[in-house]
Amino acid sequence: MVLDFYKKAQEVLQEEKRIVLMVVIDNEGSSSGRKGFKMLVSKNQMFGTIGGGIMEHKLVEYAQSLLTKPTFAPFIKHQIHNKTAPFDQSGMICSGRQTMAFYDISIDFLPIINQILTQDSVMINYSNFGISTKTKTSETLEWSFEEKNALVQKVYIIGGGHVGLALSEVLSRMDFEIHILDHRENLNTMQANTFAHFRETVEFEQIENYIPEGDSIYVVIMSFGYRTDDIIIRRLLDKNFRYIGMLGSKEKIATLYKNLIADGFDSKLLEKLHAPIGIDIKSETTQEIAISVAAQLIEAKNRG
Repeated sequence: MVLDFYKKAQEVLQEEKRIVLMVVIDNEGSSSGRKGFKMLVSKNQMFGTIGGGIMEHKLVEYAQSLLTKPTFAPFIKHQIHNKTAPFDQSGMICSGRQTMAFYDISIDFLPIINQILTQDSVMINYSNFGISTKTKTSETLEWSFEEKNALVQKVYIIGGGHVGLALSEVLSRMDFEIHILDHRENLNTMQANTFAHFRETVEFEQIENYIPEGDSIYVVIMSFGYRTDDIIIRRLLDKNFRYIGMLGSKEKIATLYKNLIADGFDSKLLEKLHAPIGIDIKSETTQEIAISVAAQLIEAKNRG
C-alpha cells in the first residue's frame, strides 16, 4: 500500500541518506508489474516489488550500481516480457510489458514523504520532473503517472465476529480501506481487530447512514444471524455499490430471497447480491471463508 511503502522509505532514507526508487508508471498485457508497483533500493536494504522474477533481480542490481555513482535525473526503462523482442527484454516470458521510472532520492525528499504520510487525499505525481505532490502540466512533460496516498477501495464488513476478524486480516495485506461495523457493544473480536482502519458500533436499523454509495465501495454482510441480515439487506439492497455480498447457507439465502420478493423487492435487485458470499472452494474454516470472500472482492475490483 502507498502509505506503508512511504513509511518504509522514510525509515530507510533517514538511516542511509540515499535510495533509488523504482515506480511502474505503465503496463500492458500480462505484465507481472502493474501500474503503481514500487520498490526502493538502498546500499543495504530493499522493499516493495516491481513485478518479481529475473527482471526484478536484474533491476535491483542496476539500481544498486546507480548508488555508487553521482546523482542522476529521473529516467524510464521499458521492459518487454518476451524473449523474441528485439530490445528491452526483461528476461521473463509472461508476455506484456511495463515501464519503470527511476528516481534518485536523498534526504531532501523527506518533507514530501512527510506530506504524503500526514495529509489526507494527497495526489502523488511521478514524472520526468521528479516526484511531487503538485501536478505538472508543462509542455516539456514527457511521461507521468499519478496516484493518491489514500486507499481508494473501501470495504465495509458488517459483523465483527470471527469471520469478520479473519477477513479483516486477509484484506489488510491488500489495497482496501477496512471498516468493521457491529451492533454489539464491547464485542471481544471487535476489540481484537487491529487490522481494520475503522471500527464502529452502530444500529443496523440505520445501517445505510454509515455506508456511502459509490463504485469503490464493497459491502460484506456477515452479521450475527438471519434477523439482523434481513434488517441490513432491506436497507442496502437498492444502494449503488461496487459489490455487495452476504454470508449464509443456501437454505438461509433462499428463505431470505423468498421473503424479500413476497414483500415487493424487485428480483433484479437480488441479482447483484453475491449470496452465499465468496468463491466456491469448499471452505470449512473461518480462515478459508475469509480467503474465499477476499478472492471474490479482488475479482470484483479487477474486473473493473
